[in-house]
Amino acid sequence: MRNGFGVGISADMEVTVTPDMFASFNGELVHPVYSTVSMVYHMEWVSRQTILSHLKDHEEGMGGAVAIKHVAPCMEGDIIKFTATVTSYRKDTVITKVRAECQGTLVGHGEVKQVILRKDKIASFIDRKN
Repeated sequence: MRNGFGVGISADMEVTVTPDMFASFNGELVHPVYSTVSMVYHMEWVSRQTILSHLKDHEEGMGGAVAIKHVAPCMEGDIIKFTATVTSYRKDTVITKVRAECQGTLVGHGEVKQVILRKDKIASFIDRKN
């Protein structure tokens, strides 16, 4: 990671709920509300944004863990604001605390772990699997 990266770095993003984000399984709609799986995706995405401009050319981040609580529903057209803040950074591990709010109401919160690895190491993992 480049100099200047550390605890307190944050990133924000907004997402407008669309039908492709609704709770569904195997193409069958369960509820016409924002799904937990979409929340996991967006929380991991905003967490990734905390590291992107700080990665060295030979580095890449990989997801290591996601733990969230989805505490309130959001409907189609609602705008959800995600905020990720780095709470821990040690050697090759970045932990972010993430919040999701809709119209000022907390709809989700959690933690995302990212592992920072050399791109060549990631490539060797992938090659061994092929």
